[in-house]
Amino acid sequence: METTVIAFKEGGKGIIQLNRVAEKNTFNREFAIALNHHLNKFEEDKEVRVVIIEAEGKHFSTGIGLENFDKTDAYEMKELLKLMDLHNHTIAKMKKPVISSVKGYGIANGSGLAFASDLVVAAADAVFGTTAIRVGLACLGPAIPLSRHVTRKKLMQMLMTGNFVSAVEAYDLGLVNWVVDPADLRKKTHEVADELIEKNPHALAAIKDVVYRATELPYQQALDAATDIFTHLSVHKNAHHGVEAFSAKKKPNWPEKNV
Repeated sequence: METTVIAFKEGGKGIIQLNRVAEKNTFNREFAIALNHHLNKFEEDKEVRVVIIEAEGKHFSTGIGLENFDKTDAYEMKELLKLMDLHNHTIAKMKKPVISSVKGYGIANGSGLAFASDLVVAAADAVFGTTAIRVGLACLGPAIPLSRHVTRKKLMQMLMTGNFVSAVEAYDLGLVNWVVDPADLRKKTHEVADELIEKNPHALAAIKDVVYRATELPYQQALDAATDIFTHLSVHKNAHHGVEAFSAKKKPNWPEKNV
């Protein structure tokens, strides 16, 4: 029986490999459950500092498999779609950085997964797009993380046309952090992960807390929330150690290597 999502650890990194290769890594119930399970598992694993989502085969993910849209009962459909979008909630709640490493097609819910990740490394030939409109549907789940990155007019354009977006255009839109030669995709992704592993994990968690929670608050409340988060970070022993190490021009050896 095919393992739809493979997970393993490598040097402080939790690697999640999307593995429905014959189906271009489309989402089905088993796939969505496994993806979310491994995200939560790595969040709890004290040996893991950074999570990478990558794909077996040619494509990152081409979205939700069309065979899932045969239901006529609204409750049943809603429960399925909640499952398909569950990773968006999980990544935002996680304290550890999540990096998507995108090659080939990363479209529809595949784009949504990349947009929901904290960082994205894309091969130069990667293709993004909120393409559900092409089959009479709409990428409403991916629209939410996408809306945090692009203007409303661009959001409307992407959702309503379903046009493909190249890796370079995605970079220009702020949807991708690095665009690399396809042969260098894995190398660059792991270089980014290794760089993050060297950082104070509590500082990385604080950054995620501000970005996903505080910035969604009204302005004055957001400032207060950021102050509270920074206060907790500043009095932590890792922060004290980091300041001391910097002053002594030494590489930090974090007292607490995980959150």
